[in-house]
Order: sequence, then C-alpha cells, then structure tokens
Amino acid sequence: MQQPVPAPVAGDTAGSSGSAQPLSGPSGTPSREPSRSGVPGALRPQPLLTWLPLLLAAGLWIQALPHIGFRSMGEYGLLDRLPVTYYLSLLALTAGFLVSLRRAGTAPWWPGLYCAGLLMALKGVPAVLYDSERYPWASKHDAVINHLLANGELRPNEGLSGNMSAYDQWPGFFTLNGGLVRAFGVDSAATYLNWAPIVLGLLMMPVLILIYRTFSEDWRLIWTAVWIFQLANWVGQDYLAPQGLAFLLHLAVFAVVVRHFVRPGSAGRLRSRAYLDPAAAVVPPPTGTRQRAICVVVLVPVIAAVNAVHQLTPVMLCVTLLALNLTRRYRNPGLLVVAGLLMLAWDLTMGRPLFTETLGTLRDSLGELTQNSRAGYAGQLTGAGPELAGRANILMVLTVAALAGTALLLRRRLVHSALPLLLTSLAPVPLFVVNDYGGEMLFRVYLFALPGAAFFAAAALVPAAGGSGVHRVRPAVRRICAVALPLSLVALLVGFMPSYYGKERMNYTPPDETALVTRAIDRAPDGALILATTGSFPRALHRYDHLEHWFFAEQELPENVAMLKDPAGYLSTRMPPGADAFVVLTHTQDIYTAGEGLLPPGGFARLTRDLTASPLFRVVERTEHGVVLQYTGP
Repeated sequence: MQQPVPAPVAGDTAGSSGSAQPLSGPSGTPSREPSRSGVPGALRPQPLLTWLPLLLAAGLWIQALPHIGFRSMGEYGLLDRLPVTYYLSLLALTAGFLVSLRRAGTAPWWPGLYCAGLLMALKGVPAVLYDSERYPWASKHDAVINHLLANGELRPNEGLSGNMSAYDQWPGFFTLNGGLVRAFGVDSAATYLNWAPIVLGLLMMPVLILIYRTFSEDWRLIWTAVWIFQLANWVGQDYLAPQGLAFLLHLAVFAVVVRHFVRPGSAGRLRSRAYLDPAAAVVPPPTGTRQRAICVVVLVPVIAAVNAVHQLTPVMLCVTLLALNLTRRYRNPGLLVVAGLLMLAWDLTMGRPLFTETLGTLRDSLGELTQNSRAGYAGQLTGAGPELAGRANILMVLTVAALAGTALLLRRRLVHSALPLLLTSLAPVPLFVVNDYGGEMLFRVYLFALPGAAFFAAAALVPAAGGSGVHRVRPAVRRICAVALPLSLVALLVGFMPSYYGKERMNYTPPDETALVTRAIDRAPDGALILATTGSFPRALHRYDHLEHWFFAEQELPENVAMLKDPAGYLSTRMPPGADAFVVLTHTQDIYTAGEGLLPPGGFARLTRDLTASPLFRVVERTEHGVVLQYTGP
C-alpha cells in the first residue's frame, strides 16, 4: 500500500521537488528548474516590477478621489463620474497582480497585497467619499441597532410592522454591532457603516485561502481564485447586514469540515501524487471519531451564531453539509444532525412567528421555478444604468460559469480531488424550488455558489506547474492561458463596475434628503402610519418601534398602474379608519421605483402631483429633495 505523501510546506506548488538543488542536464551543468511558482528562475520578475504597480495604482486611485462626482450622478450611476485615473488604477492593479503571480510560490504575500488593494480600490470609494450612509437597507439596520441600544432588548414575539420580524427574531448581528458602538464610543453604527464591505472582504480572504489551500498547493491558482471571487462578488450582500456576517461564519464552518472531518481510509488514490493533478493538494490527514466529536463541539458555538444572525444561512449550511455527506470522504452525519437540530431549535423558539408564517406560504411557492428565480419585486429593470447593470450581472454569471465549466472538462483530476467544492457550489440551486425569498433567492444562490465557482474558474486559467508524463501541460495550453488569464481578469473587472455601481443613484442620498425624512418621522406622533412608495430610502425605519409603515408601491407593476389612476382615492380607501397618516415622497424613492420597474416612466412625478393637489392631503414640508404630506381624510 502506498504511503501518503506529506503535504509540502507553505509556498510549494504541486509538482515541485521541494529541493534547493538544481537539476543536472545531460552535460552535467545545472538545468533551469521550475520555481515553486511554476516559472523558470531566470524568468522571475525583478522585485521592482512586483511592488511598483501597487504604488502606481495607489497613487492613481488617491489622485482620482477628488474628481469623483458622486453628488451629481446620472443615468449610469457612478460609472461616468469616475475619472480616467480611477480606471487606470484598476488596470495597474491587475497588471501588478499578474506579475506578482510569478513569485507566488516563494512570496505569496505579494498577490495577497494586490488582492487587498483590489478590494479597497473597488469598494473603498463610498467609504472614503460619501457624506451619508450608502445603501438604504444599511440605514434600516442602523435603525435596528439604535433601537436595541435605546431599549436594551429586541422583541422576537411581537409582530412589528415594516417587515421587521426577521430582524427581531434573529438579533445576533444587531447585538454584536450594539456592542461595537458602545466599545468604539460612537453615536451609532452609521459612523462605520460604509466600511463594512472592506472589513468583511478582508476577513473573508484568510477563510477563502484556508479553503482553497485544502484543495490546491499552487499559490497562483489560490490567489487567482481569491481575485476572481472579489471581482465576481457584485451581488452586494457585503454591506452592514446579517447576511455578510452569516456568510463569513458559514465559510468558516465549511473550512473546518473539509480540513478536519476526513474519514479514515476514504482518500484512496487522492493521496497518490502520481494520480493527482499537479496543482492539487493531497487529502488532509484522516481524523478519528473522537477528534471529529471534538470538532463538532468546537463548531457548535459558530453554528449557533449563524442561527442567531440570519434566517436563510442555516438552511444553506445544512444543505452544504448534506452535499458533503454524499461523498465517502466527508460522510459524517453527526455534524449535519447537530446543525439541523440547532436550526430547528432556533426556528421553533426565537424565530417561531416568521418560521410558521413562511411555512404557510410554501404551498404557493413550492415548485414555482420561474417565480422563485425572479430578481426583486417587478423583476424588470428600467433606465440606462439599471438595464446595463442587469445585463452585466447576467454576463458575469455566464463568464464565471463558462470558466468553471472549462475546468470541469479539462482538469478532471483536480475536480475529483476538489469535489467538495463542486458539490457545495451546486447544493444551493435546489432552493429555487422552495421559495423566492422576497425576490432575492437568485442572488443568495449565486453568493453561496461563488467560492467554489471562483476556484474552478481560476483552475481553467492557471495551468498546472511541474507536471510530467500524462500530467504535463502542453506548451500550446500554456500560451493560451497566458493570454486568457489577463483577458478574463480584465473582462471580469469590466463586468464588475456596472454590476456594482450601475445603480448607484439608488444607493447615495444627499444629507439634506435624509434630514427631511428625519424631521418628518420625528414629527409623527406614536402610532402614526408612515406611507412611502418603497422602503428603499434612508431613515425609512427611523423610530420603527413607535410607528406603522406601508410601502404601497412594493407590488407588481400592473397593480401600481391601476393605483396611479387615482392615487389619493387608492390610499384613502385602504387606510385604517381614523388613521393619523403621513406620506413621505423623496427623490431617492423616485429613482428606485423607476429603476426597479415598480412604477412606469413619469409615474412617481404623477403620483406626487396628484397627492399634493388632492384635498385629502395637506403639505407639511416641501424641499427640492421631496415632499411630506399629512392625510386629512374626506
């Protein structure tokens, strides 16, 4: 029986000998040995070429900041407000990253610095420049944190309005941020809210590396996968929200499982270097029943935290663990049972109100694949920027899927050894059968499938180094990859920008508009009803525990078209008798309802005009950023 091959030390790549001595050629002279990055030693880039692009990119990015016109965004969001120097900084980062890959085997921190630089360059503009909270949903989470700090508790069994039940029944994220606000001594989470994508991205990097390092020893492939993950992560779930934290914890659990839950005798040929893809890592050492039991005990608090933070992620975690149990390597039902019991325990206690309500809707949503895979309420973006963003989203998904599919066909032995990553990428897809998750199931499935898809996409672009015999990569393949890698990274970069910033007009709100909304809600007496077309505007849920909310345009477009025929009559006939109601209509709502297809072109202006002219409503305050109306009744 062949003995397991010891895993190389960090920095080695598959196929390298690990010896410091050069190989001898036929004449006895040293021949050129491939370095541990797969690049001949004579072709290694000079150190200057490694760090100079990083400094150049940083200088261009900083120089671009004062020229970014975020306060005057048009149809294309931030895309046409970013100067040429900003885009040049991204190209410099990409070029420097490609150069740093040639030293990845001996100096893996250089690609790591470039990955951190890419994260800052892509998502740091709002954090550095914006004078208000980015993304209205983040301001809702800020409102929940403020409520927790003011009252000292959340009420999971009380049916609060404005779709707040999920927040109150899964309060872990808000409790954590309440502690951070107290620890930092700041007024609210709004102080650091815009930095959440940077912080979560930096925390995600070591977890991804740990996962990818489990299946590959080629640092070029590992860092390319991290780079692709960042470019393909346009879905926007990394803002200050429970999903971002829960996703990080989910990946941490997965990393521990694939490294420490290998069953004895299950590896087979996956421990044979002669069989493995040259870039593949041998299967981690097997663990006995006692060791796996200890790991379960260690993971219980992390899984419990996932359940306390978010309602959907525990389902994704259980589906992932179930997929791993389909392999002989990770057939450990004990952890799956523990995760399932923890999920049910939370759903039947803290989360019981929303859990039972969701079960009641499954009869209508079960099996409705078309409905469950739609994006948003209306599912039809309108306007140049949103339409471009929608097309870019689709092209990004297809590009990553095509690259990953290429690796599945051409690097089958790597796929065999990294089968857990493939299974966990496919595991969330059946959830389309169950529910639409408020029009967001499409984005959540993509998010949870992305880590594995990014790994295989990188495998299609980074050929194995040091192979011999049947594993030897033909020179033609290397030449193709040498061209395909930079082209693919640039293409993904081009796709990321409209996907992430094409709808940025919806995400940035001038401080004066936020102040208008705050004054309107502060004026409303306890128990009053706040009406707005949508909840996607800042401070929409300010004082949410004292007020009721009705976002009356968050429905299908035909119903809104009918509403626009007589908006005053539509609202008045549906208000509770004797309601003390206020209507808040702002510029951000206009942009959102038009971009998301909730109202037809010009619909928001017509709605505002008709309500303002109606004798059923009285103007309380009007500014260039919006109008506040009070319902006076017939």
